[in-house]
Amino acid sequence: MRTVEVFADVLCPFAHVGLRTLIDRRSERGLTEPRLRIRAWPLEVINGKPLDPHHIGAEISALRASVRPDLFAGFSVDAFPSTSMAAFAVTAAADRAGDPVLVEEVGIALRNAVFEEGLDVGRPEVVEPIAGRFGLEPLDAEATSAAVHADWDEGRIRGVIGSPHFFTDDGGSWFCPGLNISRDDVGNFVIAWKQDTEAFVERVFG
Repeated sequence: MRTVEVFADVLCPFAHVGLRTLIDRRSERGLTEPRLRIRAWPLEVINGKPLDPHHIGAEISALRASVRPDLFAGFSVDAFPSTSMAAFAVTAAADRAGDPVLVEEVGIALRNAVFEEGLDVGRPEVVEPIAGRFGLEPLDAEATSAAVHADWDEGRIRGVIGSPHFFTDDGGSWFCPGLNISRDDVGNFVIAWKQDTEAFVERVFG
């Protein structure tokens, strides 16, 4: 089965848009692959601190206003997780199973839980039922940390810039390929589709 590798944080709204958009485009074309093998790019580890929910909220407001008004229906600043590690415990368990379909479905389910259902996937008692839907047992803290750091190390070796970073099976390397992100004069996010978004989509599905 063909796959596209994606290094991404579970709590990154730009990754949520990128992943969901590729899946939408795949469905529109009546295709079932390539599947998305979603790897960990742990922003809280890289930055040395949890993601700021208010900063994430500002990014989401810009995303909804410009490119994906249909997403983030359940986002809540108050319920935003303080860590992604509990969610990574589930994604790492899925990756161990070696099934590309499972890896993608688990990754999307966790992101939908955060951004569409307003759930705190930083809490083990929240992610355990999600894992159970897929017949998975979340990894323990030590195994999760090892898996996450292994992905981070590999991503750095391969030139990952940030979340999300896509690698196509023909050797292409694309950081946040769909979105052009900037700020206006007063610091508000300004987001639009990149001019080469369609070129990326064609590269994936062509």
